[in-house]
Amino acid sequence: MSLALVQCGKAPDLAANSQANVQVVAKTNIRQVASADTFEDRFPAPQFRERFPSASESFLQRQMSDFSPKRAIQQQPPEQAPYKVASLEPQVPYKRPAREDLTTLVSMKSSAFPYFGNNPASDAPFLNISKGDRRGHRSYSGRVFWQDETYSDSRVLVHVPEHFDVRKPGVIVVFFHGNGATLERDVRDRQMVPKQITDSGANAILLAPQMAVDAADSSAGKFWQPGGFKRFMAESADHLARLTGDPDSARAFANMPIVIVGYSGGFLPTAWSLEVGGISDRVRGVVLLDAVYGEMDKFASWIESHRSGFFVSAYTRYTARRDRELMSMLRQKGISVAEDMDGPLRPGSVAFVETGDGITHRDYVTRAWTRDPLKDVLVKMSATPALALTRVASTNPSTSGR
Repeated sequence: MSLALVQCGKAPDLAANSQANVQVVAKTNIRQVASADTFEDRFPAPQFRERFPSASESFLQRQMSDFSPKRAIQQQPPEQAPYKVASLEPQVPYKRPAREDLTTLVSMKSSAFPYFGNNPASDAPFLNISKGDRRGHRSYSGRVFWQDETYSDSRVLVHVPEHFDVRKPGVIVVFFHGNGATLERDVRDRQMVPKQITDSGANAILLAPQMAVDAADSSAGKFWQPGGFKRFMAESADHLARLTGDPDSARAFANMPIVIVGYSGGFLPTAWSLEVGGISDRVRGVVLLDAVYGEMDKFASWIESHRSGFFVSAYTRYTARRDRELMSMLRQKGISVAEDMDGPLRPGSVAFVETGDGITHRDYVTRAWTRDPLKDVLVKMSATPALALTRVASTNPSTSGR
């Protein structure tokens, strides 16, 4: 099984002090992306160096103990149940407690990192370099990234919209970010992924694992492992049940359909999750945002064998050649391919959308074929009976009428 991992130009120096005395030699037989743009052009140097939120952050990392029952001496007397158990009296219909949007960070042991296994491209240990007590990974570009700086963040960004109701048909959106990103600065604040999900009105929630921290590296970590994606979703179900205040809902979360979104370097964990993740039948849709840098065989295989799901790939000139190659592969298999997003999104839909020169790779999560492309996909899912998700009309003046 081949692995095509493409690096996007030169990476920004994330830890100059850590690189002292380390000589890196670029040894690679992997094809590079044909582009005159450097990595700095597409991913400007970060303005924030903190890996973990400080006290001034808008939200703090959550520990699961925050959601565990308090000691009995601290508990308030339980409220009267809204209905009587084992009674013939008329039942009061269930009413979901009012709440606000929940956006938080949760550490999960099944998240991408830390990872101490092998790199499937070479079947050699992923952490393939050491300096004293430190271990690191020499990437295909020859650059060294240290485990303690780049591959030790196990946090997952979780977003549950105020209107989400686990008792209604819904979907879990798993977002794999690209190179040079952090969950707070990029996924939440710059790409506004949680906001797009809320604004869609769909009965959807978000899981976004931290991949390599602020690095020009697309490594999939634990998602390389057979069953890795299944373990991640199983652990997430328990966390989501606690976070939403209904421990009995874990089973519903564990069976909820999934849409995987891969942006840029997020193509790699997306492809491997589909190929060896262990629950590809739960995946109802795949959305790639300027992300077909390789692994076309894995994407084509999933599309061919999961005709009840949909596949959308939007692309700029950076990935145009590979997108067209994947389109050709699918047409040779007799699979119909649309080249726009104008029609309805139905089971079996396969759409490739080329975007113009004015659309930049860096802003692609918020501006592709339309503004807020993730919102657009969820709205189209909600409007399709066979992909029906409960959609709640927005009452937020800032999003209504959009």
